[in-house]
Amino acid sequence: MPLAHTFFKINTHPSQTNTTTQPPRAYTERMEHVEHGFGPVWNRESRVLILGSMPSPKSREVGFYFMHPRNRFWPLMAQLLKTEIGESIEERTNFLLSNHVALWDVIASCDITGAQDSTITNAVANDLKPILSQAPITSVFTSGSKATQLYRKLVLPQLNENNISLPLTSLPSTSPANAAMVLDTLCSAYSPLLLALGLRK
Repeated sequence: MPLAHTFFKINTHPSQTNTTTQPPRAYTERMEHVEHGFGPVWNRESRVLILGSMPSPKSREVGFYFMHPRNRFWPLMAQLLKTEIGESIEERTNFLLSNHVALWDVIASCDITGAQDSTITNAVANDLKPILSQAPITSVFTSGSKATQLYRKLVLPQLNENNISLPLTSLPSTSPANAAMVLDTLCSAYSPLLLALGLRK
């Protein structure tokens, strides 16, 4: 896969003689072109669709969603729906499907540095129409501001062209980068998901 820009900052000042000094992390991570790598979780009984932006390097390595050990998505869903969730892909898939939740990402491919959503460029959207035309989805939820931004920019025009109209709710990111929001605060923010599932009036 082609690599885009590589950000290394090299100090060439004559007084700099310590050749073992490591460049800051921000400059050692490469921007690279990445493909999503795995498909959505859904079935014909899914009622809500949650969309992230692009899987993290850890999630792409494992081949499933929100697999960074410090991402709060799975603990959040367990607390929100008052259900224990196992750690295997099969257990997490069954949890989603049994609760009528579909899960995917807005982006099919992009250029990105590490897991930093703020660096995403050249994004290509996933085609949501097959899911939305075959499952009784009533609400779409985006997890994180970048997912919301790219959904509105790339996906919404496609849906409008096909006369597909669904309410969108923007939710905060569960990423460790959003550490300011503790789990209880995230649960409160995600409560509209329960309303969409008919679990709270």
